[in-house]
Amino acid sequence: MHTLCKYGGTEGPMSTLISSPEPVFQFPRSQAVEPDTIDRRRYDALAAELQAALAREDAFRDEKSDLLQRHVMLAQEFEHRVSNGLQLIASLLSAQSRAMPTPEASTQLSIAARRVVALGAVHRRLHDCNQLANVEFNEFLVGLCDDLSDLLFQKRTDHAVVVQGTKVDIPSSLAHTLGLITSELITNSIKHANGGITVCLEKSAPGTYSLSVLDDGPGLPAGAVAAKSKGLGMKLVLWLVEQISGDLKIIRRTNGSRACVTVIFRSPRFGSVSL
Repeated sequence: MHTLCKYGGTEGPMSTLISSPEPVFQFPRSQAVEPDTIDRRRYDALAAELQAALAREDAFRDEKSDLLQRHVMLAQEFEHRVSNGLQLIASLLSAQSRAMPTPEASTQLSIAARRVVALGAVHRRLHDCNQLANVEFNEFLVGLCDDLSDLLFQKRTDHAVVVQGTKVDIPSSLAHTLGLITSELITNSIKHANGGITVCLEKSAPGTYSLSVLDDGPGLPAGAVAAKSKGLGMKLVLWLVEQISGDLKIIRRTNGSRACVTVIFRSPRFGSVSL
């Protein structure tokens, strides 16, 4: 069908123009997800994350166990090497003392050998102690003095070291220092005493204790001051006493009494005391 249109006096057919509509954007249709499916996915993700965390924890635990075993083995090897080294040093000093041309040099080397032996006894006594953090000090002293008697008196029956006193638990580090002091004082007593030696541990005040070594030797000369002593042994004792913030008292032998060297030390509050 044509529609006639008159334009400028001319009639003619008119074309019918139809414009197509522009395309309209539509969001893609989303599929409905059941709530159970969402919960299942979350559960699986959490389960996978938990399994990964457990695997990391197991690996960390295994690594920690391996490091602990390695630490124990290294500590045992270190203790063994220290013990062997001290024995070797003492043996060399003893052998060298017998080869010295003068009695004085021989005596000094023998004293040095005894000090090394005493150090080894303290080290072994601490190593064999069952308690890791604390040491029952009176029991420790008994064992230490037994070791020193066997090593230093060379099976002599006219000398003995007797331990008397209270019981107190102290840190092993403090026991180690006090053991070195005791060993040095006993070693010094052997040179001057004619009879037995007594080690006494007493409570002098709350949290404060005194460790004394008594013998029948002359002690320091009258008017002598320990701090000005030129002897290596006394210098070592003074240095060790300073390390534990203790005090040193020396009493000379008078009128039948015994010479006495006393170390005053303080025990930490967590130490239990049995009187």
